[in-house]
Amino acid sequence: MRRDGVFNIEELLEKITNPEIGRLFVSDIIIGLLLAFLIGLVISNVYKKTFQGILYSYSFSSSLVMMSLITSLIIMTISINLTLTLGMVGALSIIRFRTAIKDPMDIVFIFWAIATGLATGAKLYMLAFIGMVIISLVVFVLFKHREGDLTFMLVLRYKDVSLTDKSIFMELKKLKHTMKSKTYSDGKIELVVELRLIGEDTSFVDKLSSITGVSDATLIKYSGDHIS
Repeated sequence: MRRDGVFNIEELLEKITNPEIGRLFVSDIIIGLLLAFLIGLVISNVYKKTFQGILYSYSFSSSLVMMSLITSLIIMTISINLTLTLGMVGALSIIRFRTAIKDPMDIVFIFWAIATGLATGAKLYMLAFIGMVIISLVVFVLFKHREGDLTFMLVLRYKDVSLTDKSIFMELKKLKHTMKSKTYSDGKIELVVELRLIGEDTSFVDKLSSITGVSDATLIKYSGDHIS
């Protein structure tokens, strides 16, 4: 477009047909990839510190770093070559990811890594850095809130005696609980109760296990779809 506001068709066609629509210096590449790597490491460490599943996956944690780097590289490529951009969109559209994501928080970390790559690849370094600080703080705040109000599954096995049953439920009344199941089998009962605890005081398990007729009491930490 010329200064007088009138479109120049020849200039427009030249920009479209010329693959070099931007300029990327070596310093831009180094800074972008280095920042993507450093923020990716932060994301990986935040994931490790706040992980509450069954088994921590080093492979998934490492992939967050690589995802930031690769996304940044893709955005740099897109920013300098229009023709290659169209081909890359078509190539990426045929990729299928079949890894099951069980914890919704894993998806959050994946999007965070991708967003970091987008920002660093587009040379929005301050956006990537400020976003890292704010998102890290939010994740830790939510983690502390979740950690202070834990959910457990209590499994009790005892003989089918009315006095034992009454003693157990009298003890459970002192706790915030929800009965999930109660199974009878050959004169024995298996009781599954969901408990919400504040802190780590589990002395009630000793009291329950000491009740006459109780054969065993098991307390299991529960987080979403995971039991550990």
